[in-house]
Amino acid sequence: MKDSEFHQFFLDELKDIYWAEKHLAKALPKLQKAATSKELAQAFEKHTQETETHIKTIEKVFELLGEKATAKKCDAMEGLIEEANSVISDTDKGTAVRDAGLILSAQKAEHYEIATYGTLRTFAEKMGHEEVTSLLQQTLDNEKETDVALTEIAVNFVNEEASEE
Repeated sequence: MKDSEFHQFFLDELKDIYWAEKHLAKALPKLQKAATSKELAQAFEKHTQETETHIKTIEKVFELLGEKATAKKCDAMEGLIEEANSVISDTDKGTAVRDAGLILSAQKAEHYEIATYGTLRTFAEKMGHEEVTSLLQQTLDNEKETDVALTEIAVNFVNEEASEE
């Protein structure tokens, strides 16, 4: 299985999400700093810490597969980070509109990660990589929790405040 095209594709996608997580970890502090609400800033701080854990998890996955952890540029995440930076430059500092835009940007990244980890978990399961499957499932679960937390911040007050600005 290790030399199969499917396994090589799996590794290539692991390299892609590895790059994505490493660059997201660098981008999240900027989102945290740009956030208006304390709750959103705290959510970004927590997400940064979790993203660092995801990076270590991917490194463990590579190790379990007997591969060197290497990153391959992820065009999707690069675009999502660029879009988040545009939200910052296109909105006024200290506004709920900015927070709403930051949540939107962060959730786009979360949904990309959810799709990627869900598929990679399924690939690992299909190839019989039980421990890898478990690690990817843990990361997937965490990504889903982050998405829910961002939705709660948006629904509980940010969207309401933004609509009144």
